[in-house]
Amino acid sequence: MGIAADIAIIVVAGLVGGVIAQRLRQPLILGYILAGVIVGPYTGGVTVVEVHNIELLAEIGVALLLFALGLEFSLKELRPVARIALIGTPIQIGLSMALGYGIGQWLGMSWIHALWLGGLIALSSTMVVLKSLSNQGRMGTLSSRVMIGMLIVQDLAVVPMMIILPQLNDPEAGLPLLGWAAARAALFLLVMVLVGTRLLPWLMRRIAAWNSRELFLLAITAIGLGVGYATYLSGLSFALGAFVAGMVLSESDYGHQALSDIIPLRDLFGLLFFVSVGMLLDPAFLLNNLGVVLVVVLVVALGKGLIFGAISHLFGYRNVVPLAVGLGLFQAGEFSFVLARVGVATNSIDANLYSLTLTVAIVTMLLTPILSSFTAPLYALRQRWFKTEPVQTVNLPKTGLHGHVVIAGGGRVGQYVAQVLQRMGLAFVIVELDFRRVEEAKVAGYSVIFGDATQPTVLEAAAIEHARLALVTVPAVFTAQQVVDAVRLLNPPLHIVARAEGLEQMQTLHSHGVYEVVQPEFEAGLEMTRQALLHLDLPINDIHSYTDQVRQELYAPLYESHASYQSLAQFENVARLLDVNWVTLPAQSGLVGCTLGECAIRSRTGASVVGVMSDGNFTPNPPPGHRFQAGDWLAVMGNSEQLGAFGELVEG
Repeated sequence: MGIAADIAIIVVAGLVGGVIAQRLRQPLILGYILAGVIVGPYTGGVTVVEVHNIELLAEIGVALLLFALGLEFSLKELRPVARIALIGTPIQIGLSMALGYGIGQWLGMSWIHALWLGGLIALSSTMVVLKSLSNQGRMGTLSSRVMIGMLIVQDLAVVPMMIILPQLNDPEAGLPLLGWAAARAALFLLVMVLVGTRLLPWLMRRIAAWNSRELFLLAITAIGLGVGYATYLSGLSFALGAFVAGMVLSESDYGHQALSDIIPLRDLFGLLFFVSVGMLLDPAFLLNNLGVVLVVVLVVALGKGLIFGAISHLFGYRNVVPLAVGLGLFQAGEFSFVLARVGVATNSIDANLYSLTLTVAIVTMLLTPILSSFTAPLYALRQRWFKTEPVQTVNLPKTGLHGHVVIAGGGRVGQYVAQVLQRMGLAFVIVELDFRRVEEAKVAGYSVIFGDATQPTVLEAAAIEHARLALVTVPAVFTAQQVVDAVRLLNPPLHIVARAEGLEQMQTLHSHGVYEVVQPEFEAGLEMTRQALLHLDLPINDIHSYTDQVRQELYAPLYESHASYQSLAQFENVARLLDVNWVTLPAQSGLVGCTLGECAIRSRTGASVVGVMSDGNFTPNPPPGHRFQAGDWLAVMGNSEQLGAFGELVEG
């Protein structure tokens, strides 16, 4: 069957490798690479025959990876951490390349190969880092935003590196070739900006108007690969064209749909790419060079970790952020494989350097979830051994804090709570690690402390021992647990209210001693259900009985331990039962010209008129002598039966 049999072998092996990686809580790409090693030419058993043809198909996977990256690229994601992402990341890449160059020189490589090694280890793994952050519940923290911002810029740096590094093969003609390549790239970008931004959105708009998902998918695939091929014909990288095409489409109205449609195709061809990467890994090389590999892994992990930590500190990030960034981004990533494949294709690197890079990348990626999980305990150890950073406070009362509310997290939820507490004249203080949010709280006049709420020193500055209540508004359950544990350590009897994203997180926080857990998604879903049932004309009493029962089942611990909350919930349900309905009086209504007393609305229908809007003037609680006019808007209260009877009365 030729290549068809090879593809079948790869897909089945990739499935097995992916399942194993998923069970071990590792990124799927590691399973794909392992599958490539097993079906590759260096191992026995079932082997792929048409290796070269599979490598050609894998080039489509590279193009689709960069095409999807272009579709996902957004400057909005870089704004909160723009300085370190746009300035710090190029510095990090340069320092990491210098580190790799030093390793290469130590191993006796030529300067070209040493520089290639530096470029290959400079890039970190977006897939592995995102998977680790998600598994550890750290998405949304300041350190995660710093990492994601730097990863985005690293991924973008792949494109110029793919252009520049191959030009090193001819040092004498390198600068002219590099200048010509840069000129071609600039010309290509200019054409894409001037023509592509007008032509491609117009084309997608015409195709989308036909409402054919199949044709839409074919169109975006043709654009990504077609522009890439045109770029290749002009002497530039095939992947560069695909990336720029993705960026152009991302600015159109169809960017999100294009991304969602291309992801399955990208993942399938990405499987071919990562399996083909694994097929070039020689296990014998690892066994014969085990000592060298381990030393390089150690130097890369330690060196890149220190570089990332130092840059984070240089750009003003303190507390746990430099440690978290260093332990999160020390690995070599999947785009190192893309760059390495370019090096092999252009004869810029040999098989030994390729195998060394591939092995180091895989080992460091496997170590990432393990080492990054040590962030919290290592930071706690550092806090005990060394002097802590000074805590910055803003707008704290001169008399000090006592009987106040400590709000851990100054995001949207935290600032909304602060706004309500401020209006009611209640004392509070916000603890926030994101300097941008600290500035927002400062402008709003809130009491705020810039610091990490998981640290005892920061909580002591917030006078947690004198607080009346602690609110943990951060969405990441991992961070919330740390805050709760720190509060429990300093003030064990203090009541803590936290937020959770699901039942499992809710139970986890309860087990850590949280007094009550609020689920925003549950409350939103329950309110949407209530609105849907109201529009379906179900009896209001039945709707509120059902929603109240569901809420009581979820918040049973709070109802049982705090009677006042039960009363508050009952008041809320009564208020919902007293919804005001607005009804307009048509000219033919029998109520027109009649006074409120003459109509006897309450005795005839059971409903009550609590307000009248007439000629732009609102009359609350109209007297019995108020006379209705055509076009009046009546504010009426009652249950569904009473409102139905009132509607019949209005229609006459």
